[in-house]
Amino acid sequence: MDEPLDRWAARRAKRLRPVGERKAVTLVPGAHGSHVHPNAPRLILEWDGYQWTTLATVPDLAAARRFLNPQTADEALPTPPARPPMAAGTGKHRKPRAD
Repeated sequence: MDEPLDRWAARRAKRLRPVGERKAVTLVPGAHGSHVHPNAPRLILEWDGYQWTTLATVPDLAAARRFLNPQTADEALPTPPARPPMAAGTGKHRKPRAD
């Protein structure tokens, strides 16, 4: 199927990352989430249209969030809600007791 080059380029541009997009990467081997190792240093990367380039390093997750989102720097990190302890039960997922 032949498609004009300008239509193909416009369709492809929608799928590409925007130039200047930034992200923070944890500098701990094997860590795959922003919430993992919140006190570990982070590397701030910026997409230049071809590759991720190093922009800065920051000491922890809070500093990375302030760097990436300066307009929300005054907001504190959200704390997870407290969960009640699990009650005793006899559901199928529990192991039977050896009495």
